[in-house]
Amino acid sequence: MRKNLLISAIVVPTLLATAALAQSAGGVNSLRGAAVDETVPVEDVFHQDENRFTRNYRQQPPLVPHSIAQYQIDLKANRCLSCHDWTNAGDRNAPTLSMTHYQDREGNQLDVVAGTRWFCTQCHVPQADAPALVDNTFEASN
Repeated sequence: MRKNLLISAIVVPTLLATAALAQSAGGVNSLRGAAVDETVPVEDVFHQDENRFTRNYRQQPPLVPHSIAQYQIDLKANRCLSCHDWTNAGDRNAPTLSMTHYQDREGNQLDVVAGTRWFCTQCHVPQADAPALVDNTFEASN
């Protein structure tokens, strides 16, 4: 017990002195070149494209032609289904999900989306006209 008190008596003042020295030295710069509370404007790297992109290979999941930034998809809710479920798609003028989304693992037809297809963003992503991040030699299949 006495040994722990002795170590604390040495370590705590040393840490405080080190922190004070670091603050007084200044010279700490952020990686983005601005103060933490300063708003830094960011250029749009890409924009959402309203026109549908063509698929590049057989059975490629369709890209989403609209923003899904505020969509809730969790165990209890799936905002995508408010438009794309077969019960709503006609009224919302939205594409209906493939019938494969209504099959369980054994191939049985279900009335609701299968749990294996519930999390849409596992396969479907918003399409964007974004610059390539790395060189790419991919060519679409015929």
